[in-house]
Amino acid sequence: MLSSLRSWGARGSYRRVRGELKAQKYSPEKSASFFSKVTYSWFSRVITLGYKRPLEREDLFELNETDSSYTVCPIFEKQWRKEVLRTKERQKAKASFHKEADDTKPSLLYALWNTFKSVLIQVALFKVFADILSFTSPLIMKQMIIFCEQSSDFGWNGYGYAMALFVVVFSQTLILQQYQRFNMLTSAKVKTAVNGLIYKKALLLSNVSRQKFSTGEIINLMSADAQQLMDMTSNLNLLWSVPFQILMAISLLWQELGPAVLAVVAVLVFVIPINVLATTKIKKLKKSQRKIKDKQIKLLKEILHGIKMSLATFHVYFLLNEENILTATKVFTSMSLFNILRIPLFELPTVISAVVETRISLGRLEDFLNAKELLPQSIETKYIGDHAIGFTDASFSWDERGIPILKDLNLKIPEGALVGVVGQVGSGKSSMLSAILGEMEKLTGVVQRKGSVAYVSQQAWIQNCTLQENILFGSVMNEEFYEQVLEACALLPDLEQLPKGDQTEIGERGVTISGGQQHRVSLARAVYSRADIYLLDDPLSAVDVHVGKQLFEKVIGSLGLLKNKTRILVTHNLTLLPQMDLIVVMESGRVAQMGTYQELLSKTRNLRNLHQVISEEEKAHALKQASAVNSRTRRKDQIREQKDRSSLDQGKQLSMKKEKIAVGRVKFSIILQYLQAFGWLWVWLTIFTYLGQNVLSVGQNLWLSAWAKEAKYMTMNEFTEWKQIRSNKLNVYGLLGLIKGLFVCSGAYVITRGSLSASRTLYVQLLNNVLHLPIQFFETNSTGQIISRFTKDIFILDMRLHYYLRLWLNCTLEVIGTILVIVGALPLFILGIIPVVFFYFSIQRYHVASSRQIRRLRGASSSPVISHFSETLSGLSTIRAFGHEQRFIQQNKEVVNENLVCFYNNVISDRWLSVRLEFLGNLLVLLAALLAVLAGNSIDSAIVGLSISYTLNITHSLNFWVKKTSEIENNAVSLERVREYENMDKEAPWITSRRPPLQWPNKGVVEFINYQARYRDDLSLALQDITFQTHGEEKIGIVGRTGAGKSTLSNCLFRIVERAGGKIIIDGIDISTIGLHDLRSKLNIIPQHPILFSGTLQMNLDPLNKYSDSKLWKVLELCHLKEFVQSLPEKLLYEISEGGENLSVGQRQLLCLARALLRKTKILILDEATASIDFETDKLVQTTIRKEFSDCTILTIAHRLQSIIDSNRVLVLDSGRIVEFEAPQKLICQKGLFYEMTTEAGITQDSRTKHKLL
Repeated sequence: MLSSLRSWGARGSYRRVRGELKAQKYSPEKSASFFSKVTYSWFSRVITLGYKRPLEREDLFELNETDSSYTVCPIFEKQWRKEVLRTKERQKAKASFHKEADDTKPSLLYALWNTFKSVLIQVALFKVFADILSFTSPLIMKQMIIFCEQSSDFGWNGYGYAMALFVVVFSQTLILQQYQRFNMLTSAKVKTAVNGLIYKKALLLSNVSRQKFSTGEIINLMSADAQQLMDMTSNLNLLWSVPFQILMAISLLWQELGPAVLAVVAVLVFVIPINVLATTKIKKLKKSQRKIKDKQIKLLKEILHGIKMSLATFHVYFLLNEENILTATKVFTSMSLFNILRIPLFELPTVISAVVETRISLGRLEDFLNAKELLPQSIETKYIGDHAIGFTDASFSWDERGIPILKDLNLKIPEGALVGVVGQVGSGKSSMLSAILGEMEKLTGVVQRKGSVAYVSQQAWIQNCTLQENILFGSVMNEEFYEQVLEACALLPDLEQLPKGDQTEIGERGVTISGGQQHRVSLARAVYSRADIYLLDDPLSAVDVHVGKQLFEKVIGSLGLLKNKTRILVTHNLTLLPQMDLIVVMESGRVAQMGTYQELLSKTRNLRNLHQVISEEEKAHALKQASAVNSRTRRKDQIREQKDRSSLDQGKQLSMKKEKIAVGRVKFSIILQYLQAFGWLWVWLTIFTYLGQNVLSVGQNLWLSAWAKEAKYMTMNEFTEWKQIRSNKLNVYGLLGLIKGLFVCSGAYVITRGSLSASRTLYVQLLNNVLHLPIQFFETNSTGQIISRFTKDIFILDMRLHYYLRLWLNCTLEVIGTILVIVGALPLFILGIIPVVFFYFSIQRYHVASSRQIRRLRGASSSPVISHFSETLSGLSTIRAFGHEQRFIQQNKEVVNENLVCFYNNVISDRWLSVRLEFLGNLLVLLAALLAVLAGNSIDSAIVGLSISYTLNITHSLNFWVKKTSEIENNAVSLERVREYENMDKEAPWITSRRPPLQWPNKGVVEFINYQARYRDDLSLALQDITFQTHGEEKIGIVGRTGAGKSTLSNCLFRIVERAGGKIIIDGIDISTIGLHDLRSKLNIIPQHPILFSGTLQMNLDPLNKYSDSKLWKVLELCHLKEFVQSLPEKLLYEISEGGENLSVGQRQLLCLARALLRKTKILILDEATASIDFETDKLVQTTIRKEFSDCTILTIAHRLQSIIDSNRVLVLDSGRIVEFEAPQKLICQKGLFYEMTTEAGITQDSRTKHKLL
């Protein structure tokens, strides 16, 4: 079986590979020694390799088996199923006892706990030990200060305390890094498990549920809500750790300061309600708009960070007893404890905010995971009978409480029969196929289906993979049968022209191939599956007449590859009906008539009316002529076909571009662009406020040190005097704290304003860049790449980059202040700090090359996850019809696992750095302690306390500074990705200085003069020497075989493809001289693939709410949709699902026509606008177009030649050139290419005249 595993190529580009992965680089973690595990030395080979050259995907270590998506997802799914069953049992028990329904939902939280409880407990134990050790350091420092105060002769005890301090801080480092490692990987496994369940649920959703959850909402569940669960898991231990650390700090402070510590409790009692109020407000904002960023909680966090509880504590300490003196022991032990206490208080708002957001995310996820699924039991697939498909009194709806779309179906389809389903737009043809597939809600009756199913949807679903993978669709390769399928589906000529044959990668949604090719690939996929039943939803409407004839004869018909299979063909091509074994005529959701062609023709007037344009005699005559022409021109057709396809390949064939992964350092210019978006005023104000608060912080500590030093050496008289001025000293200390608090608040406000400015500016720039990119960009780049920038990368810029810049700035100033204080207290410390700082920078530079590239690989690996999910959601019906749910679930695990590999290496890389940096910081602690011991009586105990407390702080600060430097560069990768589109080639300006008159165009004269066009500079011309001119209000038909240049011509009118030579003039204005907005707003197009948006029917017709209801009803009547819309319960307010999935394709095309009628312009382009409409409705629509756009110039591109046979003139294209341009009757008389095409379509001179009269 072929898989769709993806990996990165040698240059860092992203590619998809077939078959098994190459030799994987398994993680040596399990086989590593204990020392290597705790120091992460086993990962050094990746760091070393990354320093030598940019890392590639193959250089990264694979996941441990227990961490992979292949292991995590099945275990969690099992626990979720258990939770669902337990909930159902509880509901039954409660219902039987209370006689009332219980709407309790299965708890996602319980399922997650049951899955990960063992590893969560392990993580919690690491956190307990790390927290306990963090409080041990101040106690050892206290003993050192006491030792310095009481010992006149320094001995081994001092060295013992110094070594004990080193051992404690180093042990804390190792344990804390193990905690971080398991904590981050566990949080990633939680996200993986939830995303796996979301993906699986999406494959099982009923159509009712699909209407409730759009593709965007489901993707948001994966990207935002699952990410929130991951963030909450990483902060989970803070729920108990924060209170634990607060209690530990208060209890130790009580030993130092006694009841004065109650001041701390009072401050907490004051602060916590503020957090609660802020949290309540944030919760309301989160519910109203999920994407609003939480700026208030960030401000609150900074305020709490600046609160100095020490002021209140010391003040109360003096009030309790006037004899209390601040000694060095009490001051610096208490200050160290306050520093520790600052961290949990800093994290408290984060925990509260995370809990609030997680509750919202859990609710959204549970709503989705408990949504209604398809009911397999609604269709009997294991029955014994002589028919392949059977309906008995069956009625169906898209909503279980909605209006029946199909009513009272009674139908038996024999095995091996070819069944044609015909009827007008909205009659229920496609809905019948959906009912057979089980996609609709069965209201009543019985449905039976025997054997496997293959499905070809009306809008072809093509995967972003090779052409061969699209056709095989997970099946084993059979070369002989594969070649037969390619030949029968008319794909062999395409393969000869594609760059890599059947190994050519097809773009996302099939954008790199034509619509006809998409349908032939889709049909080939169905044929190759060798199913028992084939459901074909009008696959011939998007191909040329002669190609459609070949597909029917070699695939669908009685002599085709599927001749012994059961085939149900929805079609509007009535010439095929005589070859059907059974014909089903649908009308208003019911089977109006059923029988063979002759039976229906003899007894059904409706069918005769439907078929009046092409009578039986004309058809026989046409087929006879077509046969004669075919034998005479087969050679010419083959030559032309080759030329056509060559033109297609050179003109339209675009290969999908791989996502570029940058290498090397992030340029400083990238950071500079962020600062410019931030605003230089806010930048300088930020620096000023953060400099001020750090200067004041140092000043406070120096003030306390001097105060404690005075108290130690004063006499009794001096003590009396000291008590008198104590309040003044306390006031100065308090004033410094107050000013610092103002600087903290001001800094938080300034950086919030600046970050908001940067976020808005960068988002608008990204959106503006994307909207101005040429259409070729979207055809050659996956949607996932673009969405990833608008979600993940913009999120990092919104929430993280400015946060890391702020922390880096604050930490830089802290480090500078700390070094100055320590060097001032212990001058010899400078001898140790210089080499340590050198090693800090060396390790950071050594590490960041690997870390940065791993982050880039991780960013690139996230795009395929989104792309694969989006692709799956768009092809749900096809995937379910073929029964390939499990295969796509496996593919999802593969792309998720690739992303997890990068995440795993990223986590280990960070731990590798942290252990080494903190070890250097621990050496600084040891150095300061040893210098204090060696200094003996020459140093005051206050200086000892000041230097050691600052050294304990610098360990954290230096490590934090280096990590934030790496984080800034790593997160600047997102800025790099967002700015990547800045320098790409853009479309022409939307508005230029030359504006056309408001009434332009007023005649509708379109003139091409020696016009040439190509899709890329390195490709040959797609249009060559195009010269023609329309008259005002003329109706022009544009025809040609596949690849002749029809769609290219319309693209050139909108300047989607720019000229390579010549010019286009519309009413005297060269369109290349005006802006794109002015041009495109004056043209109107009804596209081949109708575009509708989720929202009301009225919104889709009139998005700007410019027209009255009466006007809307008028255009609906003109488009023959009024009766249908009036039958809907909400009428104009009827909710259209995403992409218009709850309407037939024909109804969607008619709605697009109605939209065009509202926005009437002088020039209208119809691009296969009626391809999915039956002939009778097509006639009515063409009549409406001729009447309502009678004063307009109409350019009609059509495969269905009946649509353009009554045009004033017909433009015939071949290989990008005009070969004929004249009135249709003259072209037929000339017996050129147009004559051949009309003959193949069964159109004769008489039928043409009859069509015109009708």
